[in-house]
Amino acid sequence: MSAVVKAATVPVEFVDDRITASNWLRRNLRKVFPDHWSFMLGEIALYSFIVLLLSGTFLTLWFKPSMTEVVYNGSFAPLKGIPMSEAYASTLNLSFDVRGGLLMRQIHHWSALLFVAAMSVHMMRVFFTGAFRKPRELNWIIGATLLLIGLLEGFAGYSLPDDLLSGTGLRIAQGIVLAIPVVGSYLSYFLFGGAFPGDIFISRLYTVHVLLIPAIILALVTAHLMLIWYQKHTQWPGPGRTNRNVVGYPLFPVYTAKAGGFFFMVFGVCALMSAFIQINPIWLYGPYNPSQVSAGSQPDWYIGWLDGMMRLMPALETTIGSYTISWNILVPALVVPGLITMPWILYPFIEQFITGDKREHHLLERPRNQPTRTGLGAMGLSFYGLVWLGGGNDFVATLFQIPINTITWFLRFAVILVPPLMFVLTKRVCIGLQRRDRDRILHGRETGIIKRLPNGEFIEVHEPITPLEAWELTAHDRQVPLELGPAEDDNGVPAPGRRKDRIRARLSHWYYQDAIQKPTKAEVAQSHSHAAELEAAEDSDQLTGTPD
Repeated sequence: MSAVVKAATVPVEFVDDRITASNWLRRNLRKVFPDHWSFMLGEIALYSFIVLLLSGTFLTLWFKPSMTEVVYNGSFAPLKGIPMSEAYASTLNLSFDVRGGLLMRQIHHWSALLFVAAMSVHMMRVFFTGAFRKPRELNWIIGATLLLIGLLEGFAGYSLPDDLLSGTGLRIAQGIVLAIPVVGSYLSYFLFGGAFPGDIFISRLYTVHVLLIPAIILALVTAHLMLIWYQKHTQWPGPGRTNRNVVGYPLFPVYTAKAGGFFFMVFGVCALMSAFIQINPIWLYGPYNPSQVSAGSQPDWYIGWLDGMMRLMPALETTIGSYTISWNILVPALVVPGLITMPWILYPFIEQFITGDKREHHLLERPRNQPTRTGLGAMGLSFYGLVWLGGGNDFVATLFQIPINTITWFLRFAVILVPPLMFVLTKRVCIGLQRRDRDRILHGRETGIIKRLPNGEFIEVHEPITPLEAWELTAHDRQVPLELGPAEDDNGVPAPGRRKDRIRARLSHWYYQDAIQKPTKAEVAQSHSHAAELEAAEDSDQLTGTPD
């Protein structure tokens, strides 16, 4: 260990001799971070983004973002002599004529899927454990924005090869733009430089994909990490862990070594998947032709929910004067996503308003201890899963030999009925788990041993839980709804904002209703003393009575 410390002092002294920053470096290199497997989800997103940047840099050296028509004469014989865009031809050359080109293409694609998946699961972990609470509301907004921009960036990269599948996706995107009332046609002409597909869109999209959006993502990731560094990382409850400290390991050398090793693990997984699992074989689709649509067109999984909502929406249109409003595109592609994403982004402030909790929180919560929040999360996930399934209704119909109209109508009812049902079921499960935790605290662990008392009664013997388990089961706040204050003060002056306070109190009671409160110290002491008295009475054979 002394050799490691000695080696670490060399760069510190080198920097200090030039910018006098040794104190700052020593202080920050010894910064402590908590340790838990769930924290690796955010690291996977970060490392997959680094893999994206590295592999994307390689691809930019060979890809030609041009829609100029050329005749293909590369190595892939089935497409020789076929007119196509230069973008599609250069992607084919990358796949078949550049050494390692196909591997790098697939690494780029797989790491993009992993990037979005890791961000999604990381956001779920943050939501269900309450890691978004004060003072991390801004970081939650940054994370949500990163996820949305990641979806846009993935769709942009997916569309660049100008093959028939990606061109079909662009056609759908253009239809969504056209569905915007009044200004839709103008926006479409502006984006595509004229009538679809135009001659310049790929070059525009390329600039956005390799320059604009990555710069925004890099800036947001930097801000995200800086806030984590400044506010300190959240940690799971445990002995010695409070809202005022962090229990873990220092950044150097522990986390530096772990982070380096984990990065190469993420890179290795991406490389292995890319080497053995084929993805996006554009040579099978052929070049894009506006008059054709590839059979079974499916976007990448993270866009499937948007495609599913459009498939499930009935065909409804309204003509007002010379304008036609396509509700079957406007509602599922623009209105519903907006109604979903805005409350999701602003949820920390919504929950803070309902609960009235404005304290700082650095300890995470078990999902069962917030039944309403966990139920809302399950409701959102069930809605997402159903509309995502709707995006593949044709594959489901083919696989299970079920009429596609039957699947579509089933999902139309399911997206309305299932999410509220999931909310109720999840909340009841959480309340049941809370009740079980309360019983474990008061009565101990069930041993499965049955004893018969002198009075003929049968009881199950319970064993006290360990102090560590008791700590974990009680390391959360009691959930007390907000009470509505008096309508007037002592001088008879009406309280300001009375209507808002009434709404807030009702929401608070709804949020906390049916939640099982953790026992107080007095209740725990009374339960343990009663158990001790019962055991002493049994041992001394003082319990008497006539058996039934």
